[in-house]
Amino acid sequence: MKLEEKCGINGSLVGSRQPHLGEEHQAHRKAVASAGAKVSGKQEANGKQEVPRKSLNMYTWQEIQRHNQQADQWLVINRKVYDVTGWADRHPGGRRVLTYYAGEDATDAFRAVHPELDVVQLYLKPLLIGELAPGEPSQERHKNSQLVKDFQELRKTVEAMNMFDANLGFFFLHLAQILILEVLAWLTVYHFGTGWCVTIFIAFLLTISQGQSILLQHDAGHSSIFKKSKWNHLFQKFIMCHLKGLSGNWWNYGHFQHHLKTNDYTADPDVKMSPLFVVGDLQPVEYGKKKIKYINYEKQHLYFYIVMVPFLMPVHANRKSFRMMYLKRDWEDIAWVSSFYIRHFITFGPFYGIFGTLLLIYFVKFLESPWFTYVTQMSHIPMQMSMEENRDWFSTQVLSTCNVEQSFFNDWFTGQMNYQIEHHLFPTMPRHNYHKVAPLVRSLCAKHGLPYVKKPLLTAFGDIGRALKKYGALWKKAYYET
Repeated sequence: MKLEEKCGINGSLVGSRQPHLGEEHQAHRKAVASAGAKVSGKQEANGKQEVPRKSLNMYTWQEIQRHNQQADQWLVINRKVYDVTGWADRHPGGRRVLTYYAGEDATDAFRAVHPELDVVQLYLKPLLIGELAPGEPSQERHKNSQLVKDFQELRKTVEAMNMFDANLGFFFLHLAQILILEVLAWLTVYHFGTGWCVTIFIAFLLTISQGQSILLQHDAGHSSIFKKSKWNHLFQKFIMCHLKGLSGNWWNYGHFQHHLKTNDYTADPDVKMSPLFVVGDLQPVEYGKKKIKYINYEKQHLYFYIVMVPFLMPVHANRKSFRMMYLKRDWEDIAWVSSFYIRHFITFGPFYGIFGTLLLIYFVKFLESPWFTYVTQMSHIPMQMSMEENRDWFSTQVLSTCNVEQSFFNDWFTGQMNYQIEHHLFPTMPRHNYHKVAPLVRSLCAKHGLPYVKKPLLTAFGDIGRALKKYGALWKKAYYET
């Protein structure tokens, strides 16, 4: 069984075992290995192996924070210090998410994206080099320790409520909806031919199917449907690659960078929008002061509707997906994505021909793109963006996301992504439980004076353009007045 099947291709912070023995830690690692060898094979198999406390080095935060470079990466999880340097290239979620937490406390981020802790702990053990010294706080001193503690208590409460248990019926009803739409589209062309009205109706059915597919694969990518990540892995391949024609690994690598450092200019690929757009309160001013003008950013809120809205899915997403599969020689995803096109050629090729079928595929992606753009951007573009701010997990997610008001339509239309705050706090939670934990999250926000932003759907859509216009004005002021 591949490691990706054990841990899930889901941007997690740990994965396969690849020992790294830097010269400065050679002697210490040998001592750890010697002590660990005394533990019975049965304990090791059960994931219960413990290295004797006396063999662990003690580190201060000052020392740990020095190991934050690509060639030297330590991170802290539950007060334990791990050296992930030599192993990072084999990390299932990619090297970057480890780099983002190098020299930091990664406890809450680690817990947020790993649904199978008993499995993951087995791969952490060889990387253990020490622990925080007794006098050191559990997280960096600049963080609000009470808020961190309260959030960790909230997570325990949510776990006790079984909010991480999925209702399989919920997800299979959504899968049934997708399959029914796909079959209905084929039956329509089979019985009524390829006239313009029929083709538009078929495209409409397939657009709804494609939109619901990406929401369903989003759940599988976060390992929030099945208890075993290997089943989520296979389910995501079927949904994302076979039903949508996009690489599942491409989605996961980028999406979990977004989750782990949300709205961080240096880490979140979703806010790296230059040279087309400048976003947030910092980037426009920086570009303006440096006299950077790739495009007239004062008008970016207008060409957002001309460029990004219609072409995000058919051009940008497809280009990124195919590029990653090619560069990484991702044969598994290539095979799955090929099945998407083969299925369409078999289903619609007899009616539209090969070229006409390709046009139909990309016309559907063109129609899907506005929906996808609005649903994904409404919760982040208008919110706070930062530059390498090492904040606690709770504050990071609450300040960089917002919710949309609950209704039956909003829940279906957005796939419960109208609960972005809860989703970002608990990425592996099944989406049908977000509304149940929302009152607890609001309560914790109120206790610590943090905003819990919730908007009507149309207001959230409009805020994208309003935010881009504001950022463009910041750029203009800095460009012409400094």
